[in-house]
Amino acid sequence: MQDVWIEKHRPRKLDDVIGHRSIVERLSSYVKTRSMPHMLFAGPAGTGKTTCAIALARELYGDQWKDSFIELNASDERGIDIVRGKIKDFARAASISQADFKIIFLDEADSLTGDAQAALRRTMERYTQTCRFVLSCNYSSKIIEPIQSRCAVFRFRPLSEADVRSCLVRIAKAEGVEVTEDGLMAVVELALGDLRKATNILQVAASGGRKVDPETVFESTENIRPSEVNDLLTVALKGNFLAARSKLDDLIVRHGLSGEDIVKAIHRAVFELPVSEDSKIRLVDRVGEAEFRMVSGSSERIQLEALLAHFCNEGRTAK
Repeated sequence: MQDVWIEKHRPRKLDDVIGHRSIVERLSSYVKTRSMPHMLFAGPAGTGKTTCAIALARELYGDQWKDSFIELNASDERGIDIVRGKIKDFARAASISQADFKIIFLDEADSLTGDAQAALRRTMERYTQTCRFVLSCNYSSKIIEPIQSRCAVFRFRPLSEADVRSCLVRIAKAEGVEVTEDGLMAVVELALGDLRKATNILQVAASGGRKVDPETVFESTENIRPSEVNDLLTVALKGNFLAARSKLDDLIVRHGLSGEDIVKAIHRAVFELPVSEDSKIRLVDRVGEAEFRMVSGSSERIQLEALLAHFCNEGRTAK
């Protein structure tokens, strides 16, 4: 059975974490002093929040780290019961442990309800002598201020293209996968700074045993090639609405993508179009409006065709 690469190649030490050098340095100092505050890790998915928490526990507790570390996911149980149940039970057990303190890692903490966060704040106060809480979230603004003020906040940013590429090269070498330079860049562009996503794309692309090149990457992940989106928009800007609509149908049928996926691909492509700055402003504004209407429940097909019609009008106006 094939291993899951994101777990197989997850860094086990803080020094092995890609990017975020300032965060790694601060966490390493906690390991040296064997003392740490409650912490809040905030940032997009796949940027190393869980990896840093686990690596910190490994270095603090050694081979027995699982006895002093518990990982919970707040999105599984959003209500107050997760605080009153699992978190309090572990915190009570920590008070009689041999370690100076145990670590409770609560992933997706921004999924907790307001009442659950208020209960969590009280639990943090009560067991602060025996437990340290590490909260992970995508948006720190969704964490109540009393919790934020009790935590050292670490902000994780999307990884740079160079960092993602270097990690992919290391994984490909370890797995014996042949990857072209263009194939690497295709994975990096699709991942958008999310290393977990990049690793999964690489594993899927390599699963067929072929050399990983751009064709393999886009074919295996069913993503739209940037060139296909550019062709679609170029035809629309020429004012040929029916031809653009036909290309849109082909993309939807061939790739099976949602309207939001296509709108996001169009948004990325707008900035590369050979049109004036004023035109790009109007086009991006229209793309944002179409995306908002889709999220609000409007018909994806109608919104996509209306967006193409706007591109056609923009092209005719610019002539």
